[in-house]
Amino acid sequence: MPLKRAATIVGTGAALAAWLAAAATSGNRDAADLLTVTSPPIDRRGAELAAEISRLHERLRPSATPQQPGRDLFSFVSPKPRTVPPVETSPRPALSEATAVRPAPIPLRLSGIAEDTVPAGAGGAGGVVRTAIISAGGQLFLAKEGENVTARYRVARISSEVVELTDLDAGAVLRLALK
Repeated sequence: MPLKRAATIVGTGAALAAWLAAAATSGNRDAADLLTVTSPPIDRRGAELAAEISRLHERLRPSATPQQPGRDLFSFVSPKPRTVPPVETSPRPALSEATAVRPAPIPLRLSGIAEDTVPAGAGGAGGVVRTAIISAGGQLFLAKEGENVTARYRVARISSEVVELTDLDAGAVLRLALK
């Protein structure tokens, strides 16, 4: 009986498979039905959007090249062209005739004056000692009378509002006042 049962199962399975295959495909299909493909409305809108995007990209491209040189957007007045004066050629002095060149003086500014009272004591006289606060060349100098400010100037006198500096090269006196 096992052989008979196996043959029944195989035969029933083959018939079932043939029946399912016949139901899945029908023999009456037209070729025109197979070639017609309809796109959903969302795809049509996407295609229209892509066409609009490409049209706008074409519109944004510049049609003319900018002029060279362009104007400066950060200045209100155009700079005037600089003219170079003609260079006069004169005979150069010999090396022995060269004069010593002094560097330009550094601009000095009096920032403040500090006062310190010194009490009278052991053999010394009391009084006020002033310190000048001078800015020059990005530096700050604290100097009392007789001390140097840079290598060129020495403090000669300090009053309550004015500092007198002596130019060590030329011997001239420079007065700085509080502003």
